[in-house]
Amino acid sequence: MKKKHNSVFQALSMVSQFGISMVVPIAMCCALGYFLDKHFGTSFFFIILFFVGAAAGAWNVYKTVKTIARLDEKNDNPFTSRIEKE
Repeated sequence: MKKKHNSVFQALSMVSQFGISMVVPIAMCCALGYFLDKHFGTSFFFIILFFVGAAAGAWNVYKTVKTIARLDEKNDNPFTSRIEKE
């Protein structure tokens, strides 16, 4: 029973990592865009940097998934190796 809980927590940590990898670049770029818009009196930096942050977040998630897939091929992945043994 404890092994099932470990695999659930590992899956939750992986999903949390994806979420943080998406949210942090978006939040940072939005904050920078807001500051630049207030400083220069414009209204387009926020929108442009929002999409830059979204692209950076998507790239982070892509790299993470690619790393997990590579580890999965080698059977060194801590997320899936325990699930397959059960």
